[in-house]
Amino acid sequence: MTTPIETLNALSPADRQRLTEVWEAAVRATHHFLGEDDIQFFKPLVRDAYLDSVRLACLRDAQGRILGFVGTADDKVEMLFVDPACHGRGIGRALMAHALAGGARSVDVNEQNPQAMGFYRHLGFVQYARSEVDGSGKPFPILHLRFEEDCP
Repeated sequence: MTTPIETLNALSPADRQRLTEVWEAAVRATHHFLGEDDIQFFKPLVRDAYLDSVRLACLRDAQGRILGFVGTADDKVEMLFVDPACHGRGIGRALMAHALAGGARSVDVNEQNPQAMGFYRHLGFVQYARSEVDGSGKPFPILHLRFEEDCP
């Protein structure tokens, strides 16, 4: 059982550590196109910069352990990660519903992550653009998605 969605206004060291653990486990389970060097490149950026650049919300289990989180900036979902042990339990869907209710209308997804693309399409997102490289300039194509209600 999970607790209600919680906004993380100030990250405790334990929360920052757990968010990074969830990020890494989820990336290893779903981003098979990333090598170990790539994961090690992004990990300190996630822990020390990216988590601080977004509004964070999480779901915890009954013991208070973070199971998944979403990070938004302006009207964009910048990150959504769920502990792979909890995939398929509606945590990602609940976090996205929270983000949409808060005004999020777009998300970027790695083209090489078809599972994520399917998830976002199922929620009503459609592709409107594509970039050859990710935000770090690495050769991982990005699909830019918009919530369907906002498309012409």
